[in-house]
Amino acid sequence: MELEDQWWRGQLATDIYQALRYKELKLPSYKGQSPQLNLRRYYADLIAVVSNHFRLCPAARHLAVYLLDLFMDRYDVTEQQLAVVSLSCLLLASKFEEREDQVPKLETLNSLGCISSMNLVLTKQGLLHMELLLLETFQWNLYLPTAAHFIEYCLSIAIHEGDLHDGWPLTCLEKSKLYMAKYADYFLEVSLQDHVFLCFAPSLLAAACVAASRLVLHLSPTWPPQLQRLTGYTWENLVPCAEKLLIAHDSDVREANKQKCQQQQMVYHSSGQTATVGQCLHRPSMQYPQQANHRSASYLSHSTTSLPAPNGPQHGSTQAIAASLDPKSNLSNRAYQVSMHYTCAAPCFDR
Repeated sequence: MELEDQWWRGQLATDIYQALRYKELKLPSYKGQSPQLNLRRYYADLIAVVSNHFRLCPAARHLAVYLLDLFMDRYDVTEQQLAVVSLSCLLLASKFEEREDQVPKLETLNSLGCISSMNLVLTKQGLLHMELLLLETFQWNLYLPTAAHFIEYCLSIAIHEGDLHDGWPLTCLEKSKLYMAKYADYFLEVSLQDHVFLCFAPSLLAAACVAASRLVLHLSPTWPPQLQRLTGYTWENLVPCAEKLLIAHDSDVREANKQKCQQQQMVYHSSGQTATVGQCLHRPSMQYPQQANHRSASYLSHSTTSLPAPNGPQHGSTQAIAASLDPKSNLSNRAYQVSMHYTCAAPCFDR
């Protein structure tokens, strides 16, 4: 689905948005019934690693993961086949969303460390066969909108000069827009990590990413009238999805502070001093602004030299990829008061 660059700024933006909204009404149903659902997160991460190596656009990455989800939902796929299926989904998505010269080449794929670490050798015939099977499964229709197709439209007016931060006018509108884009991208990547977000319409998920970003950035009103008119969603529509995004965000905050604390402890022990975890977590330098993009940094900048096995240990690993693979088993059960004032400071608004 090749849309004109920055279509959300053009005169046809509203028409294109409505066409995407209409198309998402006809998206295939997802039941979450794959026998290999526990491996889903690993292969979604594999897609992210490879797509970032080739610098593919977010729309290609999100479409690839969506194709993988739908295919796993319909077929009982072996673990060895899942790797080929995942990469075939990425190839199809890149052919659909990217220019031809951006599509990953077979030789380059085989040279990646994350591929060789799985003892996997891709062949042209094998990939073509799998791509054909995928196309037949989806009846040759890859026009499947994802949240990545809606996010820029929502971001076009996500920050307004009339917005307030903690009751104060914004000091720098452009800087605020920059951090809004970073947080929205972060929440968009969070949504790839758990299949629970597939129960939400892609346009609603994109709007919830913006709403969650405004909460984290302490912007008021949280969901202004112009965003409600633009997206067609009220705050009440977004709360269930935004709640799950913010729970994942809180988990990342704790993980970032934990890692920072461990680094501090190593420094203190090496200098003959001791420090407790509680002391580390309450130090001014331990606050979240320094780790604002913890997940997006670790998740999007994985090295392509190695990828841990899907059944291997995920806790205590020194690789950044392990953090993104830890399952959030309580993601859908925890309560989060999204109507309350968010407690994490936003780095761009520190006064």
